[in-house]
Amino acid sequence: MPKRILEGVVTSNSCEKTVTVLVTRRVMHPKYKKYVNITKKYHAHDEKNECAIGDRVSICESSPISKTKCWIVMDGNNSGSI
Repeated sequence: MPKRILEGVVTSNSCEKTVTVLVTRRVMHPKYKKYVNITKKYHAHDEKNECAIGDRVSICESSPISKTKCWIVMDGNNSGSI
């Protein structure tokens, strides 16, 4: 089974080797048939501490690294600040 890949914006990098990534998805509401934005925050492992707040990054699913981390930053600093 392939690993999920999500794209989002780094909202926090205060922890050592960990970043918080805000992922926004557009889904259709089942009753009203209107598109709504769903946001969720993920903790991702950043081995080199190279991500800054506002960077757009891709994260990939992995085996659990800690209690809350099961994602790894694939590529950071690819589009700069938003």
